[in-house]
Amino acid sequence: MHKTIAIVGAGLGGLTLARVLQAHGIAATIYEGEASATTRTQGGLLDIHEETGQVALRAAGLYDEFLTRVRPGEDAKRVVDRHGTILCDMPANPASARPEVDRGELRQLLIDSLTPATIRWGHKLASVRRGAEGDYDLLFAQGSATRADIVIGADGAWSQVRPLLTPAKPVYSGTCFIEIALASSGQKRRAHVAAIGSGTLMAVASGKGIIAHGYADGRVLGYVALNRPEEWMRSIDFGDPSEGLRQVADEFDGWSPLLTAFVTESDTEPLLRPIYALPIGLTWDRVPGLTLIGDAAHLMSPFSGEGANLAMYDGADLASMLVERRDIEVALTAYEERMFLRSSDAARRSAQNLEIFFGPQAPESVVTLFDHS
Repeated sequence: MHKTIAIVGAGLGGLTLARVLQAHGIAATIYEGEASATTRTQGGLLDIHEETGQVALRAAGLYDEFLTRVRPGEDAKRVVDRHGTILCDMPANPASARPEVDRGELRQLLIDSLTPATIRWGHKLASVRRGAEGDYDLLFAQGSATRADIVIGADGAWSQVRPLLTPAKPVYSGTCFIEIALASSGQKRRAHVAAIGSGTLMAVASGKGIIAHGYADGRVLGYVALNRPEEWMRSIDFGDPSEGLRQVADEFDGWSPLLTAFVTESDTEPLLRPIYALPIGLTWDRVPGLTLIGDAAHLMSPFSGEGANLAMYDGADLASMLVERRDIEVALTAYEERMFLRSSDAARRSAQNLEIFFGPQAPESVVTLFDHS
């Protein structure tokens, strides 16, 4: 293929796309706004699905290396009510078809698999427009520019590429997350770790929840979930982290102190993460030389566990279409038709699961979900 390919965003989807293309002798350049791979932490564990994420890793030739990074035994789940009463306790499944892996380790595996200089760090896309010859001019925030025949937006929820394809924008779901963490020290902390069990604790009720995962080294990472309007989010002051966390903990009045301690004793900088989603079933008309993958194409809540898996699968699927079809537009059309279908199904499940977790029937609805999984 004698076309220049620009991938905007070095998330899991963009990295997988570049890796599979390179494995077939096709060059691509990734433009990433962050200064380096270590600019920010990459979140917690991901369960990699057999039918999507694992397919992508096989296509990338990285499946065996992925297996060496799997965290066995960390898929256990415990559901409790507001008093800490255990309602469901699912042990880990050593034969799980959805093994857990640290997101940062998986991302680094993909980064290391690419040829040197594939990723241009510190290149935050400021604008992209179609040129007179049908190619695209990309301008970056630090002032540099480049031109590409094909542009793939892998740049997440607030994609700068998406507006060239559709006016659709993410909409607030009504649920926001606040990240929490506990370090691995102290007798009191060990009591909290014990409350989690061997995997993930889900303390949920209508409109709210505290979800925490215990790691082998004793750390606890998780988040508070609250169904609140955007105005409420603006009222929380995390300028003083302890005061902000106290305000969040006040939303759990009457809950077990063992549960609210995950909030009040959190020793990480609290980050507010509103959950946004693109419209379910979003499609767009074909625009020559341009497409989207991952959250840029089908942002959804994390409650189907599909986001990262679909992003990687999108990347691998798009790469295979570009490899197999000489006509670029035929390749992009085939990719989008398949992507629209699978992402619509996943987004629908995700929205339903968000309601199951924090809707009026929680926590019994969550127990029923796991009983039938």
